[in-house]
Amino acid sequence: MKDKIPFDLYKDMITDGSFYKKEGKVKQVIGLTIQVEGIKAFVGEICEIVIDVNKKIPAEVVGFSDDKVLVMPFGELSGISPGSRVIPTGKCMRIKVGENLLGKVLDGLGQPLGKEKIYLTEEVDIYRNPPNPLTRRRIDRVMETGIRAIDGLITVGMGQRIGIFSGSGVGKSTLIGNICRSSKADINVISLIGERNRELQNVLDIDLGEEGLRKSVVVCATSDQPALVRIKGAYTGISIAEFFRDKGYNVMLIMDSVTRFAMAQREIGLAIGEPPATKGYTPSVFALLPKLFERAGTSETGSITAFFTVLVEGDDFNEPISDAARGILDGHIILSRKLAAQNHFPAIDVNNSISRLMTQIVPEEHIETASRIRDTLALYEESEDLINVGAYVKGSNPKLDKAIQLYPEINKFLKQKLNEKCSYEETRQWMDSLFE
Repeated sequence: MKDKIPFDLYKDMITDGSFYKKEGKVKQVIGLTIQVEGIKAFVGEICEIVIDVNKKIPAEVVGFSDDKVLVMPFGELSGISPGSRVIPTGKCMRIKVGENLLGKVLDGLGQPLGKEKIYLTEEVDIYRNPPNPLTRRRIDRVMETGIRAIDGLITVGMGQRIGIFSGSGVGKSTLIGNICRSSKADINVISLIGERNRELQNVLDIDLGEEGLRKSVVVCATSDQPALVRIKGAYTGISIAEFFRDKGYNVMLIMDSVTRFAMAQREIGLAIGEPPATKGYTPSVFALLPKLFERAGTSETGSITAFFTVLVEGDDFNEPISDAARGILDGHIILSRKLAAQNHFPAIDVNNSISRLMTQIVPEEHIETASRIRDTLALYEESEDLINVGAYVKGSNPKLDKAIQLYPEINKFLKQKLNEKCSYEETRQWMDSLFE
């Protein structure tokens, strides 16, 4: 007996199938957003706005208004007119990844900056969930940064997420450049979000150099780029870091800066009608920060040690973004304008900085020595004005006498030349020698 032909199956395929292309058209442009009518799309879907036969502007769905879809372009608005065709793709943004990315510079959308073509075979979604908390490995190893003040007093673990907080012009970019050159990470992923155009060449030539660039991937979304591209630059950088972590590498992720990422999201939120909350930042900003930060860290196979820089407004370390980031991250490094003015590099205020995992990854002797250094610095700084004006009489306080004697040596330990590297073992030996 011959098999029956499954007509019901074919009927369902014809009924459920789509045999035409859905298109919409531009209805209105308000600020950074474009209202599109005639299509149904989901938030995060990529659409193409047709300008002419040879030009299409990619855009992303960011919200809805009644029966209209709100999209925001990845490029400039020039050329878009009422009635311009809008074609939904049915896909979220994805980027191509692979080992060939090492030594390359990409834009915020993951495309190579320059004429060189990169042959990549794998593709990933830029929106991923963090690893399951139960599958994350414990952080139990030190990540050497080559910076004595960090390795000695604010020791960072492999897979830790830490913030570098500073005002403008205090040496934040110079510090992260030194960390890139000196760290023991297998691979560096550097995301420059909303930074100056000229800084890219500085990172490549000065901060990384030829040797550092070979094991690095640089993602750059400069301040002149649309807010949406700056947001995607942050997600592109962390997606590339995740790709290498899944391959078993220990990755160093540096994102400069979280503040400009938050400002870009604020632009988008205000453009689609979100109510401003603290200091004009919209609620979506504070919802996105933990989603971004939690994607770094350890997994079953590798680790992402992340340094997120935070540019504080008016040197106010309690402004909204600083406060939110400090509450989520595993520690913070505070850069002091006072130290920077004294030509002290790196200008790290060690007594106001902390690594929440230091006590779990270094031996007890290291913790005791670091505590003695912190106590000595705190005692000296408390009486610094009296010492400088000559009001303190030697012998009045034996502990302060010892602090005055040790302070120049501790200060020498904390200062470092721009290209100076110091291993973790050398840092430990120097710390021990201070009290011998």
